[in-house]
Amino acid sequence: MGYSRALLDGSDVPPGSRTRDFTRDAREKERKKPGQPGARKSFSTLSAEIRPILSAALPVAVLGSTGYTGAELLRLLVGHPYAALCYVGGRSRIGEKVGDVHPQLGPTVGLPIGALDPEAIAQCAQVVFCALPHAASMEIVKACRARGLVVFDLSADFRLRDPAVYARWYGPHSAPELLEEAAYGLPELFPEAIPKSDLIAVPGCYPTATLLALSPLIRAKLVDSQNLVVDAKSGVSGAGRSPSPATHYPEVSEGIRAYNVGGAHRHIPEILQGLRRISPTPVSMTFTPHLVPMSRGMLVTVYAKALDASMTGAACRDAALAFYAHAPFVHVLEGDQYPDTLWSRGTNRALLSYTVDPSTGWVIAQCTIDNLVKGASGQAIQCMNLRFGWAETTGLESTAVWP
Repeated sequence: MGYSRALLDGSDVPPGSRTRDFTRDAREKERKKPGQPGARKSFSTLSAEIRPILSAALPVAVLGSTGYTGAELLRLLVGHPYAALCYVGGRSRIGEKVGDVHPQLGPTVGLPIGALDPEAIAQCAQVVFCALPHAASMEIVKACRARGLVVFDLSADFRLRDPAVYARWYGPHSAPELLEEAAYGLPELFPEAIPKSDLIAVPGCYPTATLLALSPLIRAKLVDSQNLVVDAKSGVSGAGRSPSPATHYPEVSEGIRAYNVGGAHRHIPEILQGLRRISPTPVSMTFTPHLVPMSRGMLVTVYAKALDASMTGAACRDAALAFYAHAPFVHVLEGDQYPDTLWSRGTNRALLSYTVDPSTGWVIAQCTIDNLVKGASGQAIQCMNLRFGWAETTGLESTAVWP
């Protein structure tokens, strides 16, 4: 642990510590073994030739470290066995120690917060997690990619494939040439591109929960894809750390409100883009988000009209169990259980349930996630695990913090 700890404590990076042996060539050599095309591998199953390469810690940088998703990235990366923090960057609090900005991390991360300087980042890091706000990531991601760094971007800047669609919801895109390069980082649905990409666009929390709940039903043609209603509820941390009247404690602590109603939420095109990749038929959706008085967590309830009048909740659960048979973070609950945000708090788990209202023929699909973990930082690390050939669950095995 000495190498990793040196980076975490902010001491000098040892010579040669950038471990440039973490290359696509090494992974492709392992991946192309006869009889194992594209197989996901855990560290323990790698060959003796590749294992020594991966035994050195992978140097990573976290940008946007003063916010909630940045802090969650730091918390999770500290416990990751194959990654080591070597750079922590931000747009504010420059020069301050991470432990002073995030006391919950204590002295574990002794690094100072640096500027968003791509040259300085490239001097120590091979991987960059970018947790900057929407529209603030484009330039630094472009600069990091130009220096050969692997980037996991947690903003919306590289999720949408069409720059015109992005411009409608977020404004002009300054790096549209990277949109085709970016892989959409939802491993349960689109795992194939992640190991091959050097730019992964990590999905938003609302799209993650909605897509996970709906995809088994859409793929199995159990529901009408043109008649979808999504009721989504998020904890206040989803709005970010910067205070505003809408997130001020006296104004959220004892109430619940909808916002961006009537097709106005900017995650809608991302959800539709994902559903259209899954669905064999056209997709139409009404999406209404709500802010609820809790710090973290998300509950999405989806209503979809069953195509078969005899549809049962058990049939929907069976479809989801088959669909997610190889997804370690997705848990389909029994028929008499409905997901609670407390059951996924602090974890990378997604809890699903399926019920049918026989009086109306509507399927009710529910999903809970932690919006900061599976909805952001944990999912980014899950993507890193896939990208570098480790088990998806590496560094993410924790159980929920309850109550």
